[in-house]
Amino acid sequence: MSESHTTAPLLTVEGLTAGYGGVAALDGVSLCVGVGEAVALLGANGAGKSTLLRAVLGLVPAGSGRLRFAGVDLGGLAPERRARLGLGYVPEGRRVFPGMSVRDNLEVASFAGRAGRAAELERVFALFPQLRIKAGEAAWRLSGGQQQMLAIGRALMGKPRLLLLDEPSLGLSPRLAAEVFATVAAVAAAGTAVLVAEQSAGRALAAASRAVVLRLGRIVHDGPAAETTPDALRHAFLGHPVRRP
Repeated sequence: MSESHTTAPLLTVEGLTAGYGGVAALDGVSLCVGVGEAVALLGANGAGKSTLLRAVLGLVPAGSGRLRFAGVDLGGLAPERRARLGLGYVPEGRRVFPGMSVRDNLEVASFAGRAGRAAELERVFALFPQLRIKAGEAAWRLSGGQQQMLAIGRALMGKPRLLLLDEPSLGLSPRLAAEVFATVAAVAAAGTAVLVAEQSAGRALAAASRAVVLRLGRIVHDGPAAETTPDALRHAFLGHPVRRP
């Protein structure tokens, strides 16, 4: 969370439209994420948060607009190519490989050779000590919170410059959700930018430096997390005038 979006942005989204089956989920969305910045992407269910993350990664085609990451135009690039550029993604619902061990879940996501993979594994285990203890166990035996940590750790094995997180607290107890968001803050503090889509605004704001609120596929608020008050959120969720880019 060291650099603001006023510096040269790592991710730039300009006028993005995207949707499913002819129904628009995003309508002219523009935002940026700076190097090492943690941004909370807030909004009600159906606001377009997941669609935005998936469009950045290339899992949902963009209807119009422009996406740039680390100076590279993402238009036409496959998700695998975007991942190799430094985009990491943790989907909603964790989606670990349940029959594989914790260690294998992590190692399969690395792009590095043996030595680099070992270094990345150690970095993830340092961030998530519980995964080190459970390294040889099958992923299905982990708790929900541990599986979420494994999903985040697996994304980090690719050494992303920007981590996209979709609803990381979904289905977790308040205690486990707090642990996950403490990790999100630690990831950002270590220099990896984070864009986290989340319905639980309080937890996300505590881990972020900036907040972006989506309503019906359009951005209605973009400002410092510390200044995103409950009143501001209520106005944004319930019909604050749309912020024009």
